[in-house]
Amino acid sequence: MLDIKPLRYFVVLAETRHFGKAAQALHLSQPPLSRQIAALEASLGVRLFERNSRHVELTAAGRQFYADAKALLASTGAAARNAVAAEHGSIGKLTLGFTMCAAYGVVPRFVTAFSGAFPEVTLALREVVSEDLAPKVRAGEMDAAILIPGAAELGLERRTVTSEPLCVALHRGHALARARRIAARRLASEAFVVAIPDVAPALRNAIVDHCLAAGFFPSIRFEVQLQQTILSLVNEGAGIALVPLSMTKAAFDQVVFRPLLDAPHIEQVLVWRAGNPNPCLRHFLDLTQRAA
Repeated sequence: MLDIKPLRYFVVLAETRHFGKAAQALHLSQPPLSRQIAALEASLGVRLFERNSRHVELTAAGRQFYADAKALLASTGAAARNAVAAEHGSIGKLTLGFTMCAAYGVVPRFVTAFSGAFPEVTLALREVVSEDLAPKVRAGEMDAAILIPGAAELGLERRTVTSEPLCVALHRGHALARARRIAARRLASEAFVVAIPDVAPALRNAIVDHCLAAGFFPSIRFEVQLQQTILSLVNEGAGIALVPLSMTKAAFDQVVFRPLLDAPHIEQVLVWRAGNPNPCLRHFLDLTQRAA
């Protein structure tokens, strides 16, 4: 393996074409420089310079070696800088998981701010159903995740990043679609489309508890995994749904959203594993704390 120091000596000599000037630039005396160049040529088995009393010229082998040596020195310097940057988390990769609600809510704001502050960090974004997020963070498959809280994230660090009210999603032709705001008691005879309990227990419980407070248990027609599927069914007139406010950004031609009177609020939390060694995570946690 070539020593990097002789390469630097070679490059300076190639650019000055003079042993005395090269030695001065390198803060050496001329004899040690001459010995280094001679040793380099011996190790390569080629002549790199044609010498005369006043200056030196590169041979054909020297011209090729100069191009390669410059590239190698540049990559070595970049490698050293990148190692320092990686240690400080200004380059690298961060894997973030999130639910569909977060995709329509805080995720775009967080990732835009983080990418602006750390443009050399690759953000790997993974939209996953809520119950799968915490296990993936715990297993190290994701650095952090944004989800609706439940029991699955026990043992992880967590921080609330947003809280939003539920609203009513209705088919455009529904009798309540013209209402400015809807009280839960007016939904007592409606067929509900809801997430299955295991997907987002906090969301499911908030919906059931709000209906119970209004004097009825919701008539559940469909249980599904994704909020997008819930709205697809509402779009077809299959039922109504109570969804987080961020889902109003989803585009469905036949779905309208109306405020829910005295609506419960649903938290979304950022979770991560204590002791995660990824230095990029620290920057993401700091930035999201300010952004939230």
